[in-house]
Amino acid sequence: MAGMERARVMLEAARIIRERRDEIAKVEVINNGKSITEARVDIDVAWQCIEYYAGMAGTLAGQHVQLPGGAFAYTRREPLGVCVGIGAWNYPFQIAAWKSAPALACGNAMVFKPSPMTPVTAVMLAEIYAEAGVPEGLFNVVQGAAETGTLLCHHPLVAKVSFTGSVPTGKKIMEMSAKGVKPVTLELGGKSPLIIFKDSDMENAVKGALMANFLSQGEVCCNGTRVFVQREIVPQFLEEVVKRTKAIPVGDPLLDGTRMGALISRPHLDRVLGFIAQAKKEGARVLCGGESFVPTDPKLKGGYFMSPCVLDNCNDDMTCVKEEIFGPVMSVLPFDTEEEVLRRANDTSFGLAAGVFTRDISRAHRVVENLQAGTCFINNYNISPVEVPFGGYKMSGFGRENGQVTIEYYSQLKTVVVEMGDVDSLF
Repeated sequence: MAGMERARVMLEAARIIRERRDEIAKVEVINNGKSITEARVDIDVAWQCIEYYAGMAGTLAGQHVQLPGGAFAYTRREPLGVCVGIGAWNYPFQIAAWKSAPALACGNAMVFKPSPMTPVTAVMLAEIYAEAGVPEGLFNVVQGAAETGTLLCHHPLVAKVSFTGSVPTGKKIMEMSAKGVKPVTLELGGKSPLIIFKDSDMENAVKGALMANFLSQGEVCCNGTRVFVQREIVPQFLEEVVKRTKAIPVGDPLLDGTRMGALISRPHLDRVLGFIAQAKKEGARVLCGGESFVPTDPKLKGGYFMSPCVLDNCNDDMTCVKEEIFGPVMSVLPFDTEEEVLRRANDTSFGLAAGVFTRDISRAHRVVENLQAGTCFINNYNISPVEVPFGGYKMSGFGRENGQVTIEYYSQLKTVVVEMGDVDSLF
């Protein structure tokens, strides 16, 4: 299919998703446990991503280079072939769109493996692509766990692997793909810093901290879970953030008024609660939450709910500050100077995201220049427009998703040199 043909099909897929938004969002809630309000946003981000790359499908082109003597060269941007996407359970439908849209726009086929924890909505996306006119076999969903992922990474016909998930699994995927010299995109974990200076707008800083920690029950890789607050405003910040955290409605994720649903599984809930217990042992103080939560609805009695947690009296050596918890747990740490907080913020093997709140625009740009993170926010947090690239530094991975640059990760460049005269030979 030509680029414009691919664009028309992708635009039709985006239209169908928009039309079926509420239906897909409801299934995503059942699939994942997040609130219906967030699930609707995820579905919107998915169709926007497909629409964005549909707009790029017809623009993919090479370059003409004039050479001496009438010779010339040109480049061709060509598809890679069969690409593998391996998704995570926290944003099942959205991640499937983020990986498939640029792949299909560039003329590739994709085999997508969703997490075995959330197998359903990727199949809905496959059905929508088929209904929109994507040729049979160009977008395929295979279910399975680690063994299935291993087979896909080793398959000789697979040209590229894009993975979202944990650092240990990302290392294994990189190792397996290296045996076939296959390019990989890795979007891995994080333990991101959010820095709040004393000159910040307090209302926005508190809202930013809540967005940085409690979306999708805290199960977000780029969450700003290390909240560094300048010492002079720590009491004021804690008072307000605890008040807002206590007010977060936890419960039935299918109700519009709910703002926090259930965690993904019982083992994961136990793991998150274990981090809080460990934090208390190490001297942290629980200001609110951090316990299993039983909603009033008897149907939800066995659900994997917990109350969102704010930890105070933390230091940089605590387990809750160093390791990714992947749950609704905010650790608050005081700081004194810009130089000090930059050193502490960068003192991690992760580098997915970071944020800064300040009214001083010079400081804001100076700080983000020195933060070792692939995605930085100034006076906001956890917004992911499809127009801008998303990805990490250091152990948080490499490659990018979204934005124009992602086209380069799903295509390859061929150079063609054309001689119009006689060959100038040394022999």
